[in-house]
Amino acid sequence: MRVAMYYSNQDVRLEEMPVPAIGPGEMLVRIEASGICGSDVMEWYRRHKVPLVLGHEIAGTVEAVGDGVINYRAGDRVAVAHHVPCNTCYYCLNDNHTVCETLRKTNFDPGGFAEYVRLPAINVDRGVFRLPDGLSYEEATFVEPVACILRGQRRAGFSPGKSVLVIGAGIAGLLHVHVARTLGAGTVIATDILRYRLEMAGRLGADLAVQADEDLPAKIRELNKGRLADLVIVCAGASTAIMQALNSVERGGTVLFFAPTEPGATFPLSINDLFWRNDITLTTSYAGSPADYALALKLIKAGNFNVRPMITHRLGLAEAQLGFRMVLHPQDCDSVKVIIEPQR
Repeated sequence: MRVAMYYSNQDVRLEEMPVPAIGPGEMLVRIEASGICGSDVMEWYRRHKVPLVLGHEIAGTVEAVGDGVINYRAGDRVAVAHHVPCNTCYYCLNDNHTVCETLRKTNFDPGGFAEYVRLPAINVDRGVFRLPDGLSYEEATFVEPVACILRGQRRAGFSPGKSVLVIGAGIAGLLHVHVARTLGAGTVIATDILRYRLEMAGRLGADLAVQADEDLPAKIRELNKGRLADLVIVCAGASTAIMQALNSVERGGTVLFFAPTEPGATFPLSINDLFWRNDITLTTSYAGSPADYALALKLIKAGNFNVRPMITHRLGLAEAQLGFRMVLHPQDCDSVKVIIEPQR
């Protein structure tokens, strides 16, 4: 089968490898669509593992099932979780599934930028989600990222009526805008440096979309009748974005750091000035649990999230290098979501 083998962001090669053989409890999935995630181009995060086949936002068709698999059969249309928890450890039992050691070790073989993947038995058991009729494969690639968004906003204490500021309107930021609006945010504000992203943020539900270098606290207060944002979601790893977040959160509010920084980055904070009297909460979020996947699929199926406008490019497997370039340099092609279709 053909795969897009990752060596670096500038070196993604079309190569051949055997179709994975499946064993008892396992599944072989024919990949129809696989989204390129921002984490796929975090070269510092991948460098020690290369060469490898990336791609975890996948949807496809069950090609074959191993002995003992009774809930699925060849021909089923599915979305798949690449990381799944054990559901029995201390972390899982305390609703922290995404820090479970099992979740951090599970994956599929080889990766979504391939014609086929093998799902280990544990993924088949708790990480396969059958697609409803009428839901396209490319829409289904959003199940994983939307699951991550839902978990992040839940951890940050989102509730209807709260004002939300999203700093960075790449695909993660746009999904946060869309989810917050759909789930009943009072006001939603988005910032970015790219105009086309701000325009899309407006179409996806932002009440205000502003350039990142504007006086953000003043803009928020103007919209929120003198108050800052109840929830600030940071979808950019730059230190300027972090400072903006801290200057834009209301007393008693929360800052969710959704995007990682460069490795080793630190940021000085004054506990007294920023937190002691203002009760600001800082939190982070990583990945999503199977329950988040199930909810994401249900919301997308119901039509609550219109993800189609975010898909700007669809490429074949042989064009994966171009796709990585589009994600790395979105300003050159106005890219938001790039989908790889391995069967093209």
